[in-house]
Order: sequence, then structure tokens, then C-alpha cells
Amino acid sequence: MKILFCTDGSKISFNAIHNISNWLKDAIVDTICVIDWSILPDEIALEESNFNNSCANIADTILNYAEEEIKKSGLKIGNRIKNCGSAIESILEQSTNENYDLILMGSHGKKGLQKWLGSVSEGIINSSNISDYIAKEKNNTNKLLLTTDGTKCSLEVIRKTIPSMKLDDKEVHICMVNEDPNLLFLDGTLDTNWLLDIQKQQKIYAARAIEDIQSILTEYNIKVQSTTILSGIPAQKIIDYARVNEIDLIILGSRNKSKLDRFLTGSVSKRVLENVVSDIWLVRCSTNN
Repeated sequence: MKILFCTDGSKISFNAIHNISNWLKDAIVDTICVIDWSILPDEIALEESNFNNSCANIADTILNYAEEEIKKSGLKIGNRIKNCGSAIESILEQSTNENYDLILMGSHGKKGLQKWLGSVSEGIINSSNISDYIAKEKNNTNKLLLTTDGTKCSLEVIRKTIPSMKLDDKEVHICMVNEDPNLLFLDGTLDTNWLLDIQKQQKIYAARAIEDIQSILTEYNIKVQSTTILSGIPAQKIIDYARVNEIDLIILGSRNKSKLDRFLTGSVSKRVLENVVSDIWLVRCSTNN
């Protein structure tokens, strides 16, 4: 697996390296550090030569430290990339030019106005077509939650991630959330028997979806700690499950939507990412089904 690791030298970004190294069997890590001077007020003028030298020196210091952390983690050190300018644009350009499997980032987990004012990770997720791994804090890297909605995308996500993961000593959970039929319709006079039949069919569908995931895991001799079928709002149920069970990593599928669609719609992955302390591995699906 080839990873693009994005760091600003913060402890949070290095938490991402620590966490992911305990999940992956093998990976080559290219590291990018972008010194973003665009946040400086216009009245602060920097001479071009001083600007370039300062930028390069700061980036080199951060990259040297990053390589030490990668070496400690047991991952392979790849190329080092440094740039001055917009962090989001630089990272997206680098990820487009190279054949990366994953973009690795740390996130401060800010919400509301704070998040929208300066979240590089949010900008990358909204614009990238590459899978993303986002870490917020150093954790035990022991409990994994695999989510499914029974679609081809869910199966593709599992087949993409499981072969590269170290799961022999991990606690693996599988969760499927059925949307409550009462929340899907505005008409309050729906027949009770009809609703019960819908719920029965949902449980059958969910059980089959979980069995499909288990069959893939069996191919790799991976044991499952628990399987759960829940009913309600998918994002909220996943958030609640992760909190109660102290999940360290949640793997979610993401269909290929346009940048505008990702920004405007309150997707499950977006809501989960904003409301859990768990790491999130957001895997892009090649199919929308």
C-alpha cells in the first residue's frame, strides 16, 4: 500500500502514523509538509528569498522528524515533499500526480465555525477521490468496526482493506443499521402490519449483508467478536455504537459523489467523522451501488 502522509509537525498528525502502523501489514509512506503562508495578513510583506529559505527550512525540520516517527512505527519511508502555499491545493495536486492508495491525516476534531474556518482534512475529504484515513488522538488500535449497508460498495470496501490489515489480535465488530420505517414516511396512518412486514424484511436483508461480510473475513481466517443489527438513523447509531464499545477504528464506504454533493448532503460518513474520537478509514467505492 502506498500512503501520502500529510503533516504540519503537530502531535495530532503523528498520532495518525502511530495508529495506522498498528493496523497495516506493510506500507510505503510518502510525507508531504506544506508551509501555508496564505493565512498571513496582506500588510505583512516577506522578501521572496527570505520566504523561500524560511519555508524550506521549516519544512525540512518537520520532514526530518516525520521520518523518525515513520521509522519507529515500522513502516517504510518513501519520498519527502515540501511546498509553500495552500495546503489543500498542494496535497490534492500531489495525490493526483502519484498513484496513492490512501491519504493519511490528523484532525483536531473541531466543530461548527471553527472547523469550517480552517480544516485541511475537511477540504481534502470533500475534494479527493482517494481513500482517506483520519486520526484524532492516539488510541489502543485494538477494536475495529466494519459497517455495511448491504450494497456492492460495502463488499468492495472490505475486499480493499482486509488483505492489507493486521487483524489476528484485534477485536472485530460488524454493524448494520436499518432505517426506521416510521422515519421514512410522512403519512402517520400507515398500516401497522405493513410496517411490521417492512421491519421483518429489513432484518432478513441485514442478516444476509452481515453474512456476506463474514464470508470474506473467513477467507482470511479472521474471527468476529460481535455482529449487530440496529434500527434508527444510521449515522447516529454508528456514533453511539462506537462510543459505547470504545471502538478505535471505523471503516466506512464512500460513493463517488461530486464535490458539491459531498458538501451539501449530510452523509453518514461526514456525520460520523465529526462526532467520534475513533479513527475513520473512509474508502472510496468504484461503484455507486
